[in-house]
Amino acid sequence: MTSRHHPRLIAATVLCAAGFAFGQAYLSSSSRPLAGNVIIPQSRVMTSHASPAVKITEVTAGVVILEQVATTTMDIQLRNPTNSRVEAELAVPVPEGTVLRGFAFEGKASEPTMQVLPADEARKTYQSIVAQMRDPALLEFLGCNLIRSSVFPIEPNGTQKIRLTYEHLLVADGDRVDYVLPRSESLDYCVPWKVSVSITSSRPISTTYSPSHRIDTVRRASGAVSVRIVDEASTEPGPFRLSYLLESSEVTASLLAYPDAKLGGGYFMLLAGLPAQPTGGSTTQPAIRREVTLVLDRSGSMNGRKIEQAKEAARQIISALQEGEAFNLISYNESVDMFSSAPMLSTQANIKKAREYIDRINAAGGTNIHAALTEALRLKPLEGTLPLVLFLTDGLPTVGQTSEVAIRDVAIRANPHERRIFTFGVGVDVNTPLLERIAAETRATPTFVLPSEDVEVKVASVFKRLTGPVLADPKLEIADASSKPGPNRVHDVLPNRLPDMFVGDQLVLLGQYSGEDPLIFKLTGNYLGKTRTFTFTFGLDKATTRNAFVPRLWASRRIASLVDSIRQLGADPGPASIHNTAARDPRVKELVDEIVRLSTEFGILTEYTAFLAREGTDLSNRDNVLAQATHNFNERAMKTRSGLGSFNQSANSVFMKGQSVANNRNSFYDERMNRVSITNVQQVNDRAFYNRSGRWIDSRVVEREKEVEPTKVIEFGSEEFTKLAEKLAGEGRQGSIALRGEILLMVGDETVLVK
Repeated sequence: MTSRHHPRLIAATVLCAAGFAFGQAYLSSSSRPLAGNVIIPQSRVMTSHASPAVKITEVTAGVVILEQVATTTMDIQLRNPTNSRVEAELAVPVPEGTVLRGFAFEGKASEPTMQVLPADEARKTYQSIVAQMRDPALLEFLGCNLIRSSVFPIEPNGTQKIRLTYEHLLVADGDRVDYVLPRSESLDYCVPWKVSVSITSSRPISTTYSPSHRIDTVRRASGAVSVRIVDEASTEPGPFRLSYLLESSEVTASLLAYPDAKLGGGYFMLLAGLPAQPTGGSTTQPAIRREVTLVLDRSGSMNGRKIEQAKEAARQIISALQEGEAFNLISYNESVDMFSSAPMLSTQANIKKAREYIDRINAAGGTNIHAALTEALRLKPLEGTLPLVLFLTDGLPTVGQTSEVAIRDVAIRANPHERRIFTFGVGVDVNTPLLERIAAETRATPTFVLPSEDVEVKVASVFKRLTGPVLADPKLEIADASSKPGPNRVHDVLPNRLPDMFVGDQLVLLGQYSGEDPLIFKLTGNYLGKTRTFTFTFGLDKATTRNAFVPRLWASRRIASLVDSIRQLGADPGPASIHNTAARDPRVKELVDEIVRLSTEFGILTEYTAFLAREGTDLSNRDNVLAQATHNFNERAMKTRSGLGSFNQSANSVFMKGQSVANNRNSFYDERMNRVSITNVQQVNDRAFYNRSGRWIDSRVVEREKEVEPTKVIEFGSEEFTKLAEKLAGEGRQGSIALRGEILLMVGDETVLVK
């Protein structure tokens, strides 16, 4: 085989929008003929044929951000599964102000060319391609610039690799810098993307955050971090959004707002980060010392692998404490045994004694959770320490006080020293709503360990996050222009009780606001051993509907909070049937009604409300809908307190209550811990649509679908359709008409049917 048969990298001719042209056709890109396959890496392959002849198999995006200049390199892998040679061209939506820096092509064809089209020319090209292909996919990207290639062939059963590199300047909003990689929000889009970002700044970077995808962040230096989308999120749809805060003080914060006239204000997200390298304390002692109490279940059900893993976790934790920090150990079955009557400082001698104590722990007997929790909270902590409790159990209470309400009340009413209780449910035979509430009431988090998982690894992972307390006992106050409390400016803020912040933590606070005057936040707490107040003033002039993730994330947390309230009402049922109680209890009725309203409006569904998306569910019959939802909450949320069917509810609850990243597919764990997704509800821009017999219905009219007559019918591809697309693009809602099939949507006060 000669070398000419091997794939080779062909450097392409790079054409700038104001520069060279590839033949006369490039002078008007929107009017030149289309290839048989128009490849949009961020969406799909558009074709005039019944099915695309070209497949996008994978996209890799490497981003380098240097002092707000972002260089994005996309490697696009294509495959022609047919026995015929096909022609294709590339159409890549890119941010405004993009400059093409490079284009490379691996294959046997002659050199292709590439051109960057500015917004106006790109808009015409988008509309031209949509009209010719009769496919609305590109409408999602109206407002973006466009990189378009000349036509190139792909050989039969062959593959093609294309690399393009573009550069653009990122816009800063105060101390926050935002990067966006355009991608489709369509649930049909399942092409895996590997995205990595390297950020380098002369200013220290406080924190990185993505509202769109789960990310891993590695700090290389105070002003250098590496970010990547985690493998599990590689097929999640939607544009990849990444923000980072440049450090400006001990606590750096930024505000993202979404306006909503119905609220007389809108929704907000407060993003706050800590210094890259917090300074406080000494070289040997942290500024805020921890006092850690490990409470280990040694009942008979812990015997074997579980107790050995728990003991090893305890050994690792006491060995990881720093000078000046303290610890204690409690083990319990039907009785409670304490290592020490008072917290002990972390010294080599004390650690040796503790290890000997751990070695002697054996599993046998019943489970007295109430007594163990009471003892853990009773002791006075060392002065000047942050008291933490790591509480492990693998079963239901069987000895002593077994009432769920009574045990819950210990954490709420018998915790005089405000210890943080990080609960660990080992296995599925635990009361998961109880462990959730104990943690939530004490600024802590619950962790649940499946039988197949390692207790030691789970405990160690949580303890690693508790390294170096930086801001303890935080409290948030809203002030007016004179620094006095500003009542009624914000509402339904979540979380309603702020957690302590440790090294590397960030705060994502969501809520509603009223009025248009600037919001002034005052954050007070124990910052590295001293009481400090940090004041942040944010104008609302940059509130935009393009921040659609803000209200959606708020709604997810709000729904989770309401669901948790229902679950807590199921504790300690009396002799009367819970079903009757749930159906008649006005508290349950009020909670269910609000959950259904929010779920319908925002298109956010849970295991309890997934039936709203089911074909045949009549959402206009409000009584039936509420009755079905009440039944689901009764049978699952209220009655099911332990077992795999409770474990999955808590896994879903923990995610949603702390949710700070999109869940476009409405994914959740079912009662068998299978991952379930809902595909006939589409969240797009700041709207939600329900698929009913092939027609997409705007959530704002879906409950009135049967009685609503469209005030206007618009044909796809018509001049009126083009005007509608332009109008929606101006509002950041053009994705609403990029769905396949008929669409019934609200446009202003009109109900419009797009056919």
